[in-house]
Amino acid sequence: MSDTKKIGRPRNFDIDEALLAAMNVFWSKGYDGASLKDLTKAMGISGPSMYAAFGDKRELYLKTIDQYADVDGCAPVVAFESEPDIEKAVQGFLEAVIEYSTDHSGGTSGCFLASCVSTNVGEVEGVEERMVNAINETDNRLAARFELEKEKGNLPHNFPSRERARLMFDMRQGYVFRGRAGWTAETLKADISHRVKMIIAAPTE
Repeated sequence: MSDTKKIGRPRNFDIDEALLAAMNVFWSKGYDGASLKDLTKAMGISGPSMYAAFGDKRELYLKTIDQYADVDGCAPVVAFESEPDIEKAVQGFLEAVIEYSTDHSGGTSGCFLASCVSTNVGEVEGVEERMVNAINETDNRLAARFELEKEKGNLPHNFPSRERARLMFDMRQGYVFRGRAGWTAETLKADISHRVKMIIAAPTE
């Protein structure tokens, strides 16, 4: 038997770009509202090509979640980890969150996980696990930066790193919610200095 059929035809599309296109469809229409026709049209591929590369609709959805949840590519986390000064780092994190929460240029705003994926927990197999992993990974990365600052002596030894990391994450989700409700970036940034001080304040005990 010829090996040609086993090898198959080479893909002529970019996997990451196709996943991004699919994610935008899920984001704007929801999991149930996104039809296979909507997805393949946005991805610029045929139905058979989609199944061959990504599996069925559920598998495609999970792959878009995995791509989006990659913390290494999360702008707020990158801003937080790349700024040497911890106060400026926290501010950079919050500013990055506000920017993507209020940017409606792409037709969607905020966080894909909070705005879309969270509504499918318990309904689409594999979603809950990914949501929990994404939240834990973000908490871990934020807390690790605070721990590093404690080692350097820039934060007190009893600074509650994980608790403040969770506070930052929860603030992020609040900004996302307000952004979707129409709050502007200017409005959300008005009290950002107060929130930064709240996050890095030394514990009272």
